[in-house]
Amino acid sequence: MQKYVCIPCGYIYDPEKGDPDNGIEPGTVFEDIPDDWVCPICGVGKDQFEPIDE
Repeated sequence: MQKYVCIPCGYIYDPEKGDPDNGIEPGTVFEDIPDDWVCPICGVGKDQFEPIDE
């Protein structure tokens, strides 16, 4: 599953872990996260994230 990094703060969204504290269940791909979700660290929107290669 594709991981995404928050450009401003470096937070990595891992779809295998999700963001359960903010209502995103494990296994949720980035594209399926609601558009109003924000980075749990710095609060920017999804548009500030880029896919990362591992």
